[in-house]
Amino acid sequence: MAAKRKAKYADRSGIEKITSQWHKLSGLRTREEWSAAVVRAATAAELAATLAIREEFANRTKFKASVVDSFLFWANGLDGKMTKLDFPLLDHRAKDLALAKKLFSDLGKAGVNRKRNMIVHGGHFCVKSEATKLIAACKTFVEGMLSIYYDDFALVDPEATST
Repeated sequence: MAAKRKAKYADRSGIEKITSQWHKLSGLRTREEWSAAVVRAATAAELAATLAIREEFANRTKFKASVVDSFLFWANGLDGKMTKLDFPLLDHRAKDLALAKKLFSDLGKAGVNRKRNMIVHGGHFCVKSEATKLIAACKTFVEGMLSIYYDDFALVDPEATST
């Protein structure tokens, strides 16, 4: 009996992409690749914002996926996606908008995007204590954003799966 193959990354759902990114953290942390783990966590956060935006467009419009893709490309990055798309899309639901703004603010205060950019664009490195804090901030963001759309979504803590 042949083992079931995973779908190509591009063919996976938004949730599957987020959990794939998060799963990679386990191995990266085991190998003490803190900088790469932070980049994966930040990617999961941006994917969560993307998924939230896609959900809003699907629930409120009849736009084709290609149109939504063009908006997401235009918004460029987590900051653009949140401020140009997610916040305006949530403006009719005060509770969800307040949650999204708080989650995004907390992520900014933690310095996730700044550190991610320093790693990716400047070749900087991250130490374990800093990575642990940044990854925790990303987890809170991802789970909080997805709680708006999915009642039971939870990321598996990479610490719990590493040896």
